[in-house]
Amino acid sequence: YLVITSPKSVLEVHNQFLEAGADVIETNTFGASSIVLSEYGLENEAYKINLAAAQLAKDAAVRYSKNGKRRFVAGSIGPTTKLPTLGHIDFDSLSLSYKEQVEGLIDGKVDLLLVETCQDVLQIKSALEGINQAFINKSVVIPIMVSVTMETTGTMLLGSDISSVVTILEPFNIDILGLNCATGPEQMKEHIKYLSENSPFNISCIPNAGLPENIGGKAHYRLKPLELRMQLMHFVEDLGVRVIGGCCGTTPEHIRELVDLSNTINQNNCR
Repeated sequence: YLVITSPKSVLEVHNQFLEAGADVIETNTFGASSIVLSEYGLENEAYKINLAAAQLAKDAAVRYSKNGKRRFVAGSIGPTTKLPTLGHIDFDSLSLSYKEQVEGLIDGKVDLLLVETCQDVLQIKSALEGINQAFINKSVVIPIMVSVTMETTGTMLLGSDISSVVTILEPFNIDILGLNCATGPEQMKEHIKYLSENSPFNISCIPNAGLPENIGGKAHYRLKPLELRMQLMHFVEDLGVRVIGGCCGTTPEHIRELVDLSNTINQNNCR
């Protein structure tokens, strides 16, 4: 709701990451579905919030698109607070909520849709159905990225492993499949290796700055910017990862290191 009540606060965050050189920034809409907003009495504001968030991020990206370098906006779509596999919500109601959210993001001119931090494969399918309906209503098609969360147990929260994710999603019209959140890159290595060997999609890896630790009642992430760079360098150079970034605990300094890594690899490839 900050995109309505305090847009300058959100814009300041966008600007920090654009200054660091990020190619893509996310909208402030991770929890902006009517299902989540209903917990705060804001469910009727879902379209308005997503539209405003997308416009705010897009305006920032356009301002920083210069010297031949375009910046892009990913419309962030979180998993909501309800898991359909556990019966928290039915498939159609979830899809309808996603459709409304996506229509706001599309009208705000995002460049791609990011279904992220996915914990339930049925939730992913519901999101993709909502996206497809929004595409039909708006007569547009834009790229789709799906990012799942694998716990330290080696599976998603509800027990699906990475091979199941690939098998289930292979028939769908998505462009990028990867991992984000929950852990640092070290714990993602085996999953990324599997995607490298088996996934038909472009691969993304957007880890936390290491495993979160509870220190004094606050989440703390130990992975330094250079350490994140070195671990993701292996993923890019050896495992074919094409989209890298930072999730929880990462700062503009972390992204600055990843930008430099990307530039270095591109320069070496051009030689």
